[in-house]
Amino acid sequence: MITRLEGTLLEINPGEAVISVNGVGYQVRMTSETLVELKKQLNQEVIVRTHLSVREDSHDLYGFVEKDELEFFELLITIPGIGPKSALAILSAANPETIRQAVALDDPEYLTKASGIGRKTAEKIVRELEGKVGAIAKGSERPHHDGDAVEGLTALGYSEREAREALKKIPAEIVGVSKRITEALRLLGKK
Repeated sequence: MITRLEGTLLEINPGEAVISVNGVGYQVRMTSETLVELKKQLNQEVIVRTHLSVREDSHDLYGFVEKDELEFFELLITIPGIGPKSALAILSAANPETIRQAVALDDPEYLTKASGIGRKTAEKIVRELEGKVGAIAKGSERPHHDGDAVEGLTALGYSEREAREALKKIPAEIVGVSKRITEALRLLGKK
């Protein structure tokens, strides 16, 4: 089992990266967000956690920079009907924190706001991951349901992930969609 690669990032292509380890180039499938992060490290040393999917006709490596993403990927592929490609697509649409909150709130709608995840798949994910997913969010007792705020930020041109990441950083005492959007825009403007 290949669980980790440490080598030079040679290429970034749609949906995958090529990492050279001791002269061997490994094709590693990744989320679009991970590829964007890694693009800054082209021709540099990178460390990637991996999951090797072995099928009758292929051996595919799926790579993650964050341990949390790998753990969620491996949880998602335990759900009947969700294979590695689907799990990667789900993680491209909804980060682990979004999935964790949807499960904690027992709210599939939270996931359907993420592009590419239909209602039935979202319901299946929430149902199957109940009891398998840990605490909601470190340091937060009751998460905000920021669906409307995410929609507002994406309408302004931000990606789902950027919007959710910014909203996670907003203190719990700031309530109301317009106030949360205003604060998120302030945070996003600092990038």
